[in-house]
Amino acid sequence: MKKKVLVTGGCGYIGSHTVVALIQNNFEVIIIDDLSNSNAQTLNNIKKITGVKPTFCECDLKDIHHVKNVLKYNKDIEATIHFAAYKAVGESVAQPLLYYQNNLVSLINILISQLELGNINFIFSSSATVYGNPKKLPITEENQTERPFSPYGNTKKIAEEILEDLSKVNAESNMISLRYFNPIGAHESGLIGELPTGIPNNLMPYITQTAIGLREKLSVYGNDYPTPDGTPIRDYIHVVDLAKAHVKALKRQLQQKQEKNFETFNLGTGNGYSVLEIIKTFEKVSNKKLNYEIVGRRNGDVPSLYANAKLAEQKLLWKANKSLEEMITSSWLWEQKARHQTL
Repeated sequence: MKKKVLVTGGCGYIGSHTVVALIQNNFEVIIIDDLSNSNAQTLNNIKKITGVKPTFCECDLKDIHHVKNVLKYNKDIEATIHFAAYKAVGESVAQPLLYYQNNLVSLINILISQLELGNINFIFSSSATVYGNPKKLPITEENQTERPFSPYGNTKKIAEEILEDLSKVNAESNMISLRYFNPIGAHESGLIGELPTGIPNNLMPYITQTAIGLREKLSVYGNDYPTPDGTPIRDYIHVVDLAKAHVKALKRQLQQKQEKNFETFNLGTGNGYSVLEIIKTFEKVSNKKLNYEIVGRRNGDVPSLYANAKLAEQKLLWKANKSLEEMITSSWLWEQKARHQTL
């Protein structure tokens, strides 16, 4: 019998790639998604890649009655991977209550609903933003978490605290929080990738949309940071590598290999690249010149974030493998194919 896994936000960018990885590892997947920043067409594309169309429930996780109703008919779920959340840093600064309501109420509702059904195996989609402005690099899991600069980041930190508190009073619960650095790239098929609705908030889709002509120019937010070229440094990880880490974490849970009820792992490459380095690498692999300009800093950004992911390598038996050139090339191929399909 295939083990059944619930994936919230499974039509989204990271969620859809993880669903593919789960199906390819012989799991049965049920997706909950409200499609607020994703598209139901993704389900068909997942089927084209895997030969399997996952079960789908359109559901607003802020509605606990709807959540309970979905789970009532799926009592044999073995684990949940929780992606569903708003994720735009700038928007969260402008609309903090929107983010606190959506990201935290959704989490609480899914936890309450699952507790009523019994034990919890829960993998949480977290973020390196929980480290705030780190005092030491590269960042290990021993780094103290701090108040993040944005409400988005703070929802991730508060969510981790909720999971940790729950793990202390519910001995049967198993929680793993995966702290991502900066996911980019797309599936090699070109069928799924990052396609945000509206103006992109992340660097890579803004670059590819500018290159393909959807955006007039790319804004580089600040060149006066304490970094070699003045632009922020981030640890970029291929989304397919990231998806594989979720499968590893899930197997750790289901095989009862967790060493404590609440575990955290960094997911990154350990390499930091500046915004200008990303732009130059894109221009190299695409053979296109980008139209960009330096503008003022963006609220919520920190100078440098890059990972030490040795713990994930040791405990999850996982390591990021794809190069920066591979990540950027796959993002560009995805953008071209996606626009050809929709225009």
